[in-house]
Amino acid sequence: MAKKEDLAIHKLLKNVFGFDQFKGNQEEIIKNVLGGNNTFVLMPTGGGKSLCYQLPALMSEGTAIVVSPLIALMKNQVDMIRNFGTDLGIAHVMNSSLSKAELLEVKEDLKSGKTKLLYVAPESLTKEETVEFLRTLKISFVAIDEAHCISEWGHDFRPEYRRLRPIINAIGDNLPVIALTATATVKVQNDIMKNLEIMDARVFKSSFDRPNLYYEVRPKTKDVIKDIIKYIKQNPGKSGIVYCLSRKKVEELAETLAVNGIRALPYHAGLDSQTRKENQDKFLMEEADVIVATIAFGMGIDKPDVRFVIHHDIPKSLEGYYQETGRAGRDGGEGNCIAFYDYEDIHKLEKFNKGKNVAEQEIARELLNETVTYAESAVCRHRLLLHYFGEEYNKESCGSCDNCRSPKEKFDGKDDLKLVLEAVEDTKQLFKTKHIAELLAGKLTGDIKAAKQENNEFFGAGDEHDEKYWTAVIRQALVNKLLSKDIENYGILKITKEGKNFIKKPYTIMLVKDHDYESSDEDDPETLAAMGSSKDGGADKTLFGLLKDLRKSIAKEQGLPPFVIFQDPSLEDMAIQYPITKEEMTQIAGVGAGKAEKFGEPFIKLIKEYVEENEITRPNDMVVKSVVNNSALKIGIIQNIDKKISLDDIAYGKGLEFDELLSEIESIVSSGTHLDINYYIEDNVDIYHQEDILDYFHEAETDDVQTALRELGEDEYDEEEVRLMRIKFLSDVGN
Repeated sequence: MAKKEDLAIHKLLKNVFGFDQFKGNQEEIIKNVLGGNNTFVLMPTGGGKSLCYQLPALMSEGTAIVVSPLIALMKNQVDMIRNFGTDLGIAHVMNSSLSKAELLEVKEDLKSGKTKLLYVAPESLTKEETVEFLRTLKISFVAIDEAHCISEWGHDFRPEYRRLRPIINAIGDNLPVIALTATATVKVQNDIMKNLEIMDARVFKSSFDRPNLYYEVRPKTKDVIKDIIKYIKQNPGKSGIVYCLSRKKVEELAETLAVNGIRALPYHAGLDSQTRKENQDKFLMEEADVIVATIAFGMGIDKPDVRFVIHHDIPKSLEGYYQETGRAGRDGGEGNCIAFYDYEDIHKLEKFNKGKNVAEQEIARELLNETVTYAESAVCRHRLLLHYFGEEYNKESCGSCDNCRSPKEKFDGKDDLKLVLEAVEDTKQLFKTKHIAELLAGKLTGDIKAAKQENNEFFGAGDEHDEKYWTAVIRQALVNKLLSKDIENYGILKITKEGKNFIKKPYTIMLVKDHDYESSDEDDPETLAAMGSSKDGGADKTLFGLLKDLRKSIAKEQGLPPFVIFQDPSLEDMAIQYPITKEEMTQIAGVGAGKAEKFGEPFIKLIKEYVEENEITRPNDMVVKSVVNNSALKIGIIQNIDKKISLDDIAYGKGLEFDELLSEIESIVSSGTHLDINYYIEDNVDIYHQEDILDYFHEAETDDVQTALRELGEDEYDEEEVRLMRIKFLSDVGN
């Protein structure tokens, strides 16, 4: 490019955008676009992607079309461009929100050549009249923002993005394309380039490392709401986002935060556009400190001083997680990213995938596995995230994640890594992580039987450890580049050149054990500190033991399993809160008025005596005020069940997923209310299964669903019917 044009770029950068110099590889990208070449830009959130098409659009003859998925994002960008100059016609939006008069004005500005940037939603581009009109204009290039939406392997797949290439061809011949995304794995990158037919594009990839972000994963307990409130109150006046997976949870949590004195607002696609816009603006203008949102919030939101991003639920993919946490600390300042993790949430997400076709299920499962990997791993989280995006991280410790600040003990993994690689090699490199882990652990699954590997020399070769351990070893083999995943085949393990060399000549590689979020690790000082030096979440261990003994003797006397009286979490809460009246007992987790009345008396008596004898000052702990709505929901559910309305219809009528409805019913029953769901069970659960499951719970030590499934046989029984029968059992026997 001529020196004159070079100077023009820098002059425009200063005069229009107000910057003295370009960031990273922005200048190179801009020159490539101005050269009329196809361009692919991989740049993390906050890296300055927008400038890469805005500046060349202002310098090019004609209008640049910017395809963007969100109206809010378009509006933001148009306002920003207009603020740079005097002519409002320089940038426009064309989407369904425009009136006829506004659309006419936009078209006049486009015809006159005033407009340099036209922001269009992909849905609008599919309209024939829009394409016909755009054909009459001089188009400089097409920019596709949030290009990961093209790929089924991306975290925000949108089918309409798949249709962009034929539309671009219809608008003009040989139009240059610039595709931009803040997150893309190698698989997603290939998908985007293939679909847009820009395999010749020059790829610009910025580092995905955000050193100012602190990553942490915390166990998600029954007190997760209290934990979130506590964190926000410890950071007064700071802006933050709390992500939830369901709209219902967004609204509940936003209300709960608000009644607890936090300036919080909800944001999800189910709210009307006016409310969404208002809540977004209040957040940007600092009239609200916290936005509680689904993934619908955040794309392109330019708020540089978001100081924390909390995930109430673990996201469906690591790409999604990276994108969402990327909203924090965009100004280079503090950015704390805290995710609450419970493996039960993964089960729920897997269940949502059941209705999809096989290929989609495979993709979703693989993406979820990567998320579990991230959550449970004790490896540096910066390193894991960068590995996922195909980037190496060479620092020994980032100093900016929970795993590096509280490192776990390392051990020489040479022998275990070699065993993994040999197992992958012996089974012809045809299987995924889960299969190899189960093979080594000696777990006789349906997949192992189908592959006829129960007599394979590697079946049970590592049975001193469980499959979770072997999953962690495989994961670290991937991070150390001994194994790779075949991206075309849903994550099948392949041995790399380094892996083959390692088999021949093993060398010491230090590994760390994964976190176990299912059972607290007593030896983990971090866990102990977080839990008040107690395995039972800060509970008084002595009292907890006494309460368990009392429960056992009452259960024996009444011929009931102990969990029917009170479940463990309820006893733990009693050992934290020390309730000494019936009213206080009803505030305990899982204890309603019915339970308190039926079983509460001897427990209250024991706690009262214990408090007096040991001169205990009862905690004046932060009491989280709850929202009334929840009780209204529960009353509605009880009334509908009394009318024998199908549970599917109740779920639909209340705007709940079936899984969420069962959780509400479980909460009602465990608190002591009797519910008769026999009418639904008779039609939906096999009669023999009913008997078997009831017999199991009569004898069981615990009412844990996953334990029940393992005992009963996961191939024959499913989670839904076990949960339904557990509700029936607890209601009939305990209430």
